[in-house]
Amino acid sequence: MTARPTRIRPKPRIGLALGGGGPLGGIYEIGALRALDEALEGLDFNDLEVYVGVNSGSFVAANLANQLTTAQLCRIFVRHEAEAHPFHPEVFYRPAFREFGRRLLATPWLITTALRRFIRNPYDQSLLEGLTILAQAAPSGLFDNAGLEEYLAQAFTTSGRTNDFRELSHRLFVIAADVETTEAVCFGAPGLDHVPISKAIQASMASPGLYVPVAVDGRYCVDGTFRKGLHASVAFDQGADLVLAVNPQVPIDARAAELAGTMIPGELTGSGMPNLLSQMYRTMVYSRMQNGIAQYAKDYPDKDIVLFEPTRDDAKLFFSNVFSFQSRRMVCEHAYQMTRRDLLNRADDIEPVLARHGVRINRRILEDSERTISTALYGEMLPLYVARHRRKRAERGILGRRLDDVAELLQRTL
Repeated sequence: MTARPTRIRPKPRIGLALGGGGPLGGIYEIGALRALDEALEGLDFNDLEVYVGVNSGSFVAANLANQLTTAQLCRIFVRHEAEAHPFHPEVFYRPAFREFGRRLLATPWLITTALRRFIRNPYDQSLLEGLTILAQAAPSGLFDNAGLEEYLAQAFTTSGRTNDFRELSHRLFVIAADVETTEAVCFGAPGLDHVPISKAIQASMASPGLYVPVAVDGRYCVDGTFRKGLHASVAFDQGADLVLAVNPQVPIDARAAELAGTMIPGELTGSGMPNLLSQMYRTMVYSRMQNGIAQYAKDYPDKDIVLFEPTRDDAKLFFSNVFSFQSRRMVCEHAYQMTRRDLLNRADDIEPVLARHGVRINRRILEDSERTISTALYGEMLPLYVARHRRKRAERGILGRRLDDVAELLQRTL
């Protein structure tokens, strides 16, 4: 008999693409990824072919590539249970005092320039029109996220992690944009893999107007969503056949939110300029992302992408406060439950796609209506706690017997 050769099935090439959304977007992604991690079998989020992140997605992707599990991400960044490097959202919002000072020092020169131009040619424009040059005194950003870079640099150089793209066991790409040329900057790619991961994330999270552009090798970089909401094409180009994508940044549909009871009439327009600007920015990014998803089907016909994102009628995520511990927990839990529900509702359509890449959906977990992110996290750890408690109790028992023996010996001696 002739033995049949054993056919070795190649390892599925699965990538992860994470979108932006600021600090709360990152919290949403952690909750969504935790739900996917529990429900998708045959998939290890710390052993994927390639990781691609933009804005807060780069923050989450880099931690996964650095072998932090989804459960650890929940405990560190949401539940605030980090031991070595506790995370504080305040690192995202340090006022850009150096930028303020630099612009303030330039104000006298700008006023002098305006007066000189008016005196030389008073009929060209009025003095008031000439003083519009003072707009250049406005800072290029309100905040400086250098504190985030410092935090990540420290976190990525402890516990066996690395701050060097070249030392990672999996490929990681952090996307930013060159503010002067508008080109995408793909940190982690050849020629840009020498930049520290922490610096790349700082650049990718520098949202224009909110943060001062980050100088990297002579380039001024800002948020990569300036180019695209998702950069799944990077993962496809790097060989991924299936890309799981999470996009936390969707514009709110105020009418639908009012009908769903998550927003009162007029709340969005009455909530001030920051929320209005956020709505406009989300709309722009979301529109680009939808066009990009449609284009992927044409450019990569033999590859698959599965996207997860919030519904547009839920205002809880839109108005949440990253500085509130309870709010962060709510957003993470909300993302966890929304992703579980979305995956279960689309299971019949998604299962064949995932099956082509060796991934299965565990419907039993998804159908467990009592499951929360907390019960899942700590329920899985319960056997470890019980074993540790029993071991300590046994050790105390041994120690107690040894102390009794010593006491008896001393008593005999004395």
